[in-house]
Amino acid sequence: MSRPSSDTAATHSNTTALVVSRDTTTPVSTDEIADLARAAGYTVEEAVTQPGHPDTGSYLGAGRLEELATLATETAIEAVIVDARLTPSQHHAIVDALPDGIAVIDRHRLVLDIFEMGAGARRASLQVELAQLRYDLPRLIATTEEGMLNRVTESGTPVYDVRDRIARLERELASLPDPSEQFRQQRREQGFDLVTIAGYTNAGKSTLLHQLADDLELESTVEHEPDPDGTGDTGSEKHATASVADRLFETLETTTRRSTLGRRPVLLTDTVGYVDDLPHDLVASFSATLSEASAADVVVLVVDGSDPPETLERRLQVSLDVLEEHGVDDDQLLTALNKVDRLTEAEQERRRTLAESYVSTVLPLSARDGTNLEALRTQVVDRLPTERATLELPAGDDAMALVSRAYDRTVVADVTYAGETITLECAGRPDVVERLRAEAASLQR
Repeated sequence: MSRPSSDTAATHSNTTALVVSRDTTTPVSTDEIADLARAAGYTVEEAVTQPGHPDTGSYLGAGRLEELATLATETAIEAVIVDARLTPSQHHAIVDALPDGIAVIDRHRLVLDIFEMGAGARRASLQVELAQLRYDLPRLIATTEEGMLNRVTESGTPVYDVRDRIARLERELASLPDPSEQFRQQRREQGFDLVTIAGYTNAGKSTLLHQLADDLELESTVEHEPDPDGTGDTGSEKHATASVADRLFETLETTTRRSTLGRRPVLLTDTVGYVDDLPHDLVASFSATLSEASAADVVVLVVDGSDPPETLERRLQVSLDVLEEHGVDDDQLLTALNKVDRLTEAEQERRRTLAESYVSTVLPLSARDGTNLEALRTQVVDRLPTERATLELPAGDDAMALVSRAYDRTVVADVTYAGETITLECAGRPDVVERLRAEAASLQR
């Protein structure tokens, strides 16, 4: 009977790993899978590549698999990390070919482990556990004797335990409230515009958030709580500074910070970075961060301009595909070609031209040194929904309270006091301005 591989832990500090990649391109790159492995805590010691399409039985093919087993033994590797989503049979074949005690982790499971490390909120933790179990179940079945899987004896087996845990997690998640939409609606009523910063992982989104935010206080996590006074302090949200480390998946949950763009109050949300072949369909906690993009007034798509052109093109396509899948329209999108401080003028122009073949608006910038940040602010404001109004108010305490709310929630162009009448000119979110109109009409009656 074949044996299952060792389960991966939430952290793999000092665990030595060998990364394996197979592709039709030449040379076969292992850069991203190695970066993902390091993000999970592994120490990458070796890399094995194989050109051509994956072997359906063992991913690498028999000969290359023997070489992998020999190399793993000689280098005392503790884990083999494969840059693909292995089928249960491929996973089983690699495990069988390796010496005992070596874990086999494919790209899909590796990303789930990284999410497990970064999932701080209970909802996110449960969602990642559910995704892991759904991923593990067919592999567990593939390594379990057929005689254990008939309906008579299945109860009490590891397979039954996993299925039971999946069912319990699904019930628990269904019972948990999801306050994200309530949070967004409440903030819009308070006059905030919602801007999401999205893009491939490690493109510089957190650095841009730091540059655009008003201060270092922030709200973090997907699980927002209602905030009656509108200050951003709910008592249950984490407050920290978004990390800007050069590391894949440095930001795993949404981070929201207040900003003022063109005198308008804005909430900026930095979402988890995208990555090729990410299991979007299984990681519900990731999808929750994507909902921030689909609900935003403007999405700033950050592209790493320092990537080689072919890498930039692939990663831009991945990002656009994810945004399209989650309902982000082209008129919501503003693409920022980041890290241009690392490029010559010719390199910058080549990458800008390439990006413009996919999106209509590309703004070169450097979030690190501030190049073109003011232009970005202007373009974001130009895309925000705006309604203008001139309101006639009868002088009095109620009118002054309305003027105060207008200052808090809109851009006030002018307030004129003439005898018993106050004239207020303002511009802001259409729904906010409409409520002010209704209040003004009520005061006039």
